[in-house]
Amino acid sequence: MIMFISNIVSILLMTEFVLGNFANGLIALVNCNDWIKRLKISLADGILTALAFCRIVMLWAMLIHWYVLLYNSTLYNSKVKIFIHVAWIVSNHFSNWLATSLSIFYLLKIANFSSLIFLHLKWRVKSVVLMMMLGTSLFLFFQVAVLSIHEAFQTNEYEGNITQKTKLRDILHLSNVTLFTLTNFIPFTMSLTSFLLLIFSLWKHLRKMQLNGKGSQDPSTKVHIKAMQTVISFLFLFAIYILALILSVWNSNELQKELVQMFYDVLLIMCPSIHSYILIWGNRKLTQAFLSFLWHPRCWLK
Repeated sequence: MIMFISNIVSILLMTEFVLGNFANGLIALVNCNDWIKRLKISLADGILTALAFCRIVMLWAMLIHWYVLLYNSTLYNSKVKIFIHVAWIVSNHFSNWLATSLSIFYLLKIANFSSLIFLHLKWRVKSVVLMMMLGTSLFLFFQVAVLSIHEAFQTNEYEGNITQKTKLRDILHLSNVTLFTLTNFIPFTMSLTSFLLLIFSLWKHLRKMQLNGKGSQDPSTKVHIKAMQTVISFLFLFAIYILALILSVWNSNELQKELVQMFYDVLLIMCPSIHSYILIWGNRKLTQAFLSFLWHPRCWLK
């Protein structure tokens, strides 16, 4: 029974991995091809392309970690462990913040507020995204530094004063968990705020339309709804992703069990895989490329 469940979970994990790489690869290929043809790229397409590349790296880091840990543990030495963890931390950081910047981009481009601060940010949306990505890199630097110190400490854990080593290990673990919580909770909160502001902007717009005696199915309403659907889908998947990460951090003893580890991996891979298809669905150019890709094999079969 355990072997059967393990095989089912493995199939789910590999399916998510393949589908995720396909979706992110398609986004990167279409946007890069368009970039080469036009010699320029829009901010939204640039964010989507960078997000796709980060998620491909993250998916491969997750798969290698899963395979090495469960099926070839002899390769899981300190150097391989640090390399996989750093690759995941970097790709996870940029994946989360690029997806968040996409939510903020939708908010600044679509929402209508008369606040001077909002208008100032709206006119400088490219600078806002760039400064946000550069500013949050400070979190990444500290996270990689703490991880490197923690891994180096674990390598020499049983050398020297054991009591001091234990205290230092607890401090490093607490620092790691704190940074981990901040680097995932802050982008989630910012995306949630963007979604709530989009709802408020839509409510104001609909109210204005009713006062003017116009219908509610105007282009602005449709754009609002489509952006909200994209953001809420990311929030839902991101919440599952964070929950799986929290469980994996706070229940480290349970991770020694193979099925529990695989279950967490399935949940973690779900976000970067499924969300990419939602992004394709929300972008006309990517949707056309996706449907065209699906149509060609049918033509060849006929």
